[in-house]
Amino acid sequence: MNTVTRLGGFALGLAAVFGAAYGIGRVADPAAPVAESRHDGGAAHASDPTEQGGHDEAAGLPGGLLVSDRGYTLEPVAAPAGEFAFRVTGPDGQPVTRYDVAHDKRMHLIVARRDLSGFRHVHPDLAPDGTWRVDTPLAGPGQWRAFADFTPTGGEPLTLGVDVTVPGVLTERPLPAPATSTTVDGYTVTLAGEPQPGRTSPLTLTVSRDGQPVTDLEPYLGAYGHLVALRRGDLAYLHVHPEGAPGDGRTRPGPDVTFLAEVPSVGSYRLYLDFRHGGRVHTAEFTVVAGSPTADAPTTGAEPTPSGSAPADHGTPGHGHN
Repeated sequence: MNTVTRLGGFALGLAAVFGAAYGIGRVADPAAPVAESRHDGGAAHASDPTEQGGHDEAAGLPGGLLVSDRGYTLEPVAAPAGEFAFRVTGPDGQPVTRYDVAHDKRMHLIVARRDLSGFRHVHPDLAPDGTWRVDTPLAGPGQWRAFADFTPTGGEPLTLGVDVTVPGVLTERPLPAPATSTTVDGYTVTLAGEPQPGRTSPLTLTVSRDGQPVTDLEPYLGAYGHLVALRRGDLAYLHVHPEGAPGDGRTRPGPDVTFLAEVPSVGSYRLYLDFRHGGRVHTAEFTVVAGSPTADAPTTGAEPTPSGSAPADHGTPGHGHN
């Protein structure tokens, strides 16, 4: 049964800690208070004062568990209603203003509700003062995790994460059961392959429409597909890389898109595949279990929810891209 929770106007954002269960020793994003505020009635923004240690402390952790890493810190900032804004400060304490392009963009902002029932992948605009701004991707009440995926010029690729609480009545949804097929916007996407903890595993996603394979996928972010994986519980972030690239002379534009994935532990993961066709980006979602099928599998009998027909608070608008 769904649990209905009312989130107060100044709630604490709780970062779930599952270090022992996932075998990573100690998670470097402890359950610290997240000071949340609203600006002009808009979506709530959070600031996480927790400063995690440097490179040595982060070694071996998946992405997105740290708000600070290698001297860089993710800081949400005040914004008008309907807007989400943040900055990244560097080792000198000043906002970073120079970024390398990765996957066709200088910044990838991914947000997911902590029960994994909402997901957005957007690309903010950078102001001269180092502030990133975008129409708010937080689609309704709940505890959200915001991930900034970027490469500072002269630095290494980083993924930093921070909790954001949007006040209101939240209906928590169970994680959909594992499945190898889902539908979105009239497309059927099937999944072949199983992630193996600690090993690189190929995952192939096949796109069809009206029973016919889609063989003319359009490039999106430098590939024919873009895959994000989030681990249930702590929302460890895995940015999975595709095999091949458009125009390399060997990679076909569908119907198959293959990714090389390495998950860090046994557990349940939610996969989000972005692909472009017909001039639009579509997002297909899957639940997969790595390792023992009973280790962290969803305990409900919930059937997979087709991505294109999300329930009432599964992100309205549940998926979107800039």
